[in-house]
Amino acid sequence: MASAFYDAISTNDSAVLEMGDDILRQIALEVVDTVRRNAAIDWAVKEQVRSKLRGAVKRVLMNHDYPPDKAEAATTLVLEQAELFADELVAAS
Repeated sequence: MASAFYDAISTNDSAVLEMGDDILRQIALEVVDTVRRNAAIDWAVKEQVRSKLRGAVKRVLMNHDYPPDKAEAATTLVLEQAELFADELVAAS
């Protein structure tokens, strides 16, 4: 699962160049933890839960100085990946 989130945040070439693999890997692990902590049984359906999750992912990216030029796209990709893993995430929480 972490690799899917890593792929989502590493699609930004400027992030890869500026931050490197190690930092992006660390961000991906924090994103996985954040998504797991914020996952709810109905998170994929309720907009309020999705909004909370979107904000939490954005905070992780900002805390690591993720380049803002593609932060929104990375957040969207992370949420799409989280939807694919929704059942697994809820079971793990």
